[in-house]
Amino acid sequence: MRSGRRQTGRDQQGPRIGHTRDRRGPSWLGPVSRVFALAAVGVLALSACGSTTVDDIKVGSGRGWPVAFHDARNSATSPVTGSRSLALSWSRPVGGPLAQPAMVGPEGQVVVTTRTDSCDIFSFLMPTGRKRFCNPMGISAIEGGAAIDGATNIYVGDDGGVNAFNNLGQPRWRTPAAGVPVSVQFTGDGNVLSVTQFGQVDVLSRQTGNRQVSTFQLLGEPDFLAHPDLPRPPDFSGLDDCATGGPQCPVANVSAVDEKSGRFYATVWRPGEGTADLVALTYSGKEIKRDWSAEMLTGGSATSPTLSPDGSTLYVGDNTNRLLAVDTSNGRTKWVQDLGFPARGAISAADGLLIPAGDDGHLMAIRDNGDSAEIAWERKDLALRGHPVQTAGDTGYTVAPIGDNLNLVTFDTHSGATVDSHELPGAQGSTAGTTIGPDGQVVVATRIGELFVFKPTKK
Repeated sequence: MRSGRRQTGRDQQGPRIGHTRDRRGPSWLGPVSRVFALAAVGVLALSACGSTTVDDIKVGSGRGWPVAFHDARNSATSPVTGSRSLALSWSRPVGGPLAQPAMVGPEGQVVVTTRTDSCDIFSFLMPTGRKRFCNPMGISAIEGGAAIDGATNIYVGDDGGVNAFNNLGQPRWRTPAAGVPVSVQFTGDGNVLSVTQFGQVDVLSRQTGNRQVSTFQLLGEPDFLAHPDLPRPPDFSGLDDCATGGPQCPVANVSAVDEKSGRFYATVWRPGEGTADLVALTYSGKEIKRDWSAEMLTGGSATSPTLSPDGSTLYVGDNTNRLLAVDTSNGRTKWVQDLGFPARGAISAADGLLIPAGDDGHLMAIRDNGDSAEIAWERKDLALRGHPVQTAGDTGYTVAPIGDNLNLVTFDTHSGATVDSHELPGAQGSTAGTTIGPDGQVVVATRIGELFVFKPTKK
């Protein structure tokens, strides 16, 4: 079992973005595209703590914001009725930059991954912002996927592995992987689904970290006879391209999972190909198999795939400003909508209303009519600075620049009209995401490394 340090001293204050740890690796390893096939190398599981037969930890009902885009289908929506009257509860620097949305556990524990000299994962208490723990991890944890289960156990990818911590930050297990798990999700039977940027897919027990089925390679198994001396790439290879779905990051996004059927969806850009694929796979409890693959994402995948509530349609954006709706039964394109900008993150999808994200665009909503799409409304006066989210009660939240400041804007999802607005004091640049807490709290994480938490003052 991997041990880790726990910082117990005073609260860390102030940004510490100037990190000195080298992440480039040896130059003799050669171009990344020649070594993606080595995702099958070095995947022997370590022994883990706990029972190997009993899993008494529940995934949970989805209270809070347990994965990057809230749920298995990447809906970027919350079942909580969003408040239209908020007040700033607290704000604080994390100490390093942020690349992923904050996660929120079922009891309100806020978790972020970053990169500092001492810690790479932080946990804060929702009521006060007090730090609960911080742990050192691999330097790529800032870009790794993460998830929180119903007991506030935390699962996060870093350089060469998936790590599990309990709610106090104590290590539970670590399972090796080739690359960095950029997608960490939960399967319908309560296991952890891990996908690295090299295309290694694993299903791991949440209790022990043991592999439940054989590892699946989205890029295929390596041919060691044809390439007997092929070196293994550094685990961080290609991560710089993942944010935009570029060619050096073959699997750039968080997978969308249909928990009922076991099918999940990934984007794959094979080295040397001009277009990225949308791939459907199924985890049956006994194996992982590929169902279909559709070459459709021109310029690479701009977004993570988002699954409709009934599982029949998948929404995904490419880097030519297109939003595509795809039939999940066969990979057929249902419709294509030009957004005018490349979407990022995931598409917020609720009741057929789709709200894209992306710092190059503005707030807008697309209506899915089945075999066609239309713009339901748009706010060209509100430039996007992060990921808009929707909640129950026809309420949404986004961050936009207003004057010289970044503001959290509350809007009506039916009309797009602003119903409330609050400045993020001192915030600059853009945000890594907006998330919703179990009691309607709104958590904004900025890319330069600050957290802003708003609490409802009334429903």
